[in-house]
Amino acid sequence: MEFRVLGPVGVWNRGAEVPLDGAKQRTVLAALLLSGGRALPDSRLCELLWGEHPPATYPAQIYNYVSRLRKYLGPDVDIRRQWSGYVIHTGGGQLDLAEFERLSTRGREAQENHRYEEAADAFHAALALWRGPALMNVTEFLARAETHRLAELRMAVLERRVETDLLLGRYAHLVPELTRLVGEYPLHEKLRCQLMTALFRTERQADALAVYHEGRRVLSDELGVEPGPTLAATFRAILTAEPARTGPATVASSWHAVRPAMLPPAIGDFTGRAAELGALSEVLTGDHAATAQVTGMAGVGKTALALYAAHRERERFPDGQLYADLGGNRGNAVEPREVLGWFLRSLGNAEPAIPRGLDERVRLYRSHLAGRRMLVVLDDAADDAQVRPLLPGEAGCRVLVTSRVSLSDLPGAAVVEVGTLGTAEAVDLLATVVGKRRVAGEPAAARRIVRLCGWLSLGIRVAGSRLLARPHWSLAYFAERLADEQYRLDELRLGTLDVRARLDGSYLALASQSQLALRRLALLEVPDFASWATAAVLGVPRRTGEEVTENLVDARMLEVTGPDGGNRQRHRFHDLVRVFAREKADHVDRMAVAASALAR
Repeated sequence: MEFRVLGPVGVWNRGAEVPLDGAKQRTVLAALLLSGGRALPDSRLCELLWGEHPPATYPAQIYNYVSRLRKYLGPDVDIRRQWSGYVIHTGGGQLDLAEFERLSTRGREAQENHRYEEAADAFHAALALWRGPALMNVTEFLARAETHRLAELRMAVLERRVETDLLLGRYAHLVPELTRLVGEYPLHEKLRCQLMTALFRTERQADALAVYHEGRRVLSDELGVEPGPTLAATFRAILTAEPARTGPATVASSWHAVRPAMLPPAIGDFTGRAAELGALSEVLTGDHAATAQVTGMAGVGKTALALYAAHRERERFPDGQLYADLGGNRGNAVEPREVLGWFLRSLGNAEPAIPRGLDERVRLYRSHLAGRRMLVVLDDAADDAQVRPLLPGEAGCRVLVTSRVSLSDLPGAAVVEVGTLGTAEAVDLLATVVGKRRVAGEPAAARRIVRLCGWLSLGIRVAGSRLLARPHWSLAYFAERLADEQYRLDELRLGTLDVRARLDGSYLALASQSQLALRRLALLEVPDFASWATAAVLGVPRRTGEEVTENLVDARMLEVTGPDGGNRQRHRFHDLVRVFAREKADHVDRMAVAASALAR
């Protein structure tokens, strides 16, 4: 059986139409088909049949409509009473809307993978299923509830189909169709952009510009607004374009008119990291890995490195750069759906044109990036699941991701591990902030400051900024202030630059057992330790201790120093992490309990 809602509602069985009663009978059938296999309550059916003024006998009438439907459709179609409503099972019959969505999805996937002929065939087949406006012969109440949604689905596929035909160079074929569509939808800017592109590609530049001016007049008269950024950018592109180029690679697509530049400013005093920059440049300029993940502990300089590399290579990405702070380790991780909204607006989409669902936003985002060379920087990612929807489907694009955790499930990603600075690089960074002459005058104190900062970029930057703000302090005096562990993290705080706050973000992301282990292990007066020590301070089996230790390593709260002479690794604290963890122990743990753990 074939069930149709994309046009007049009807049922066809082996090529013959199944006779149905009038609009209300077809409304019940269409409403059940559109419910997606879920039970449709009587109350909702009542609204779709009679609106706000149902008859007193509406339960009996609904029962009669369903009974007649069962009779007309036969035993292969099961309309079952469920709770206080009805659900339909079509017994393998095909619903044209489901086929439309299947073909549309196939077309989108083919388009995103540059199989344009296949995409065009799928989109044409999907649109051929429409035999007029959807739900033509149902009640006004169902039509009001569903037709706008279905029309928007059709328009989205129509836009994609036209876009694909443009990529295939079918300009002359598209001009009459797009002229008709723009006449039907004069306020639809995307269709107007596509008509302008087709006209320009058939060497009708003057006609393309006239279409723009007509659209500007209509928008002003009807809505009192100027053309949106995409339409305006297409107009500028046609004004300045080289004449008479043809072929898919040179289509003046309206999607390609907006070039976002979202990168924050690079840090001007960036120092060192030659090896890490080389690895990132290889990803950004090479032919293979499309994604690089920059990982390391809090405050080590991941963001500074990624932004410096992005700015250094941005000329290789003429179609633009996208950036988002994902907030992954500050307890306020941003949902991928929200990030895609930021990106789609930056790519020229008006708010009403941005889909609500995550999957639809992903498809639109990847379609925008198709055929383009763009750089996407995703800062402070929480996990793989947050990043995957934000990856382009386009081989010409590159992605830089920073995260304190290792994102092991990103396909083909190159990993750039960022450690603390060497002493020479750390002193150079201090000198770029506080001044080379000042550092040269007290070289031993400078080396002591960077050591007390644990050679951590953020700590050194804060130390330099504090010294810069207090020119009357000597470096030796500030080093003495840092030497007191009880106040060291207080000294490494200046405005939003706060080492303690960065470490606290990593700490709060840990499970409670890992937090407890971190606090107790920090009390050990040893340079390093094996994972059995974690088991001992927690009072748990060795296997559990090993798992907790690995969790702390993954969170960059512990470092691996090397094997213990056998098959197990030894671990140590970064100096500032140890200070931080001891602070936490002082505030949270009872001394007797901590002493008992140390005794074990």
